[in-house]
Amino acid sequence: MTASTNMVTGAGTPAAAGAPRPPLPSVWRVALARGQVELKSFFRERQSVVFILAMPAIMLVLLGAIFGKESNAPGVTIGDLYVAGLIGGGVMATSYQNLGISIAFERERFTLKRLRGTPMPAAAYFAGKIIQVIVAAIAEVAVLLVIGLVFYHLKLPASVSAWWTFTWVFVLGVAACSLLGIAASSVPRSAARNGVAVVTLPFVVLQFISGVYVPFFLVPAWLRDIASVFPLEWMCQGMRSVFVPRAVTLEPGHSWQHGQTALVLVAWVVAGLVLCLTTFRWRSRQDT
Repeated sequence: MTASTNMVTGAGTPAAAGAPRPPLPSVWRVALARGQVELKSFFRERQSVVFILAMPAIMLVLLGAIFGKESNAPGVTIGDLYVAGLIGGGVMATSYQNLGISIAFERERFTLKRLRGTPMPAAAYFAGKIIQVIVAAIAEVAVLLVIGLVFYHLKLPASVSAWWTFTWVFVLGVAACSLLGIAASSVPRSAARNGVAVVTLPFVVLQFISGVYVPFFLVPAWLRDIASVFPLEWMCQGMRSVFVPRAVTLEPGHSWQHGQTALVLVAWVVAGLVLCLTTFRWRSRQDT
């Protein structure tokens, strides 16, 4: 009976055993599928979505209402500066902060360990995370721009060169902060006990000294020097050059320094990649 069944189905025969297997899906196809999973998981966590996406919008409304008066630059309000600064801060929140916290929890819950045991390429996992970050960052920017247009009469740039500046600052900022977030996810010893604090603390400090919560020209010079080492200040400066170009007189160097902005952000992309390759762990410390 077994022999006859095998003859009919071909199971167990040399021909069936040697039959070519269907090719595995490409890394890009797996990455797209993983990106869909990451997006569904992200938007299902309503508290996380509200914290990451709504917090910059709420801060923009509050800070703009309290300090939204004319600045020292003609035709530029403090509210305009907050819009540009919080766009930079929002991009970092959806990339660095989001990835640093979420990956730390995935590691502690053994999700990374289980994924590492599947045929899914590691590159597809990280690409899926980047897809989720890009979608969330675009949504964040859109929300902040709508608030800026409605409440602060923000004027969108009309030139192609300005939108090109926005594009490369956005892309390089997302790339640099995403890589730093992935690297930072390995720092907390316990995601549940101190993961949020360890990842969020440096981000909060940078927001105060990089032109997000406090206009950059009001920040003391020695703190501006510290902020200039990190990518957030250059992201905010790039966004100010796009959305409030008349505020150039408020910049410490009276110039937008686009070349230096690109150089610093590219350097942080490279540094973030090196940190990821040397520090990222698929298992938690308790599991090693």
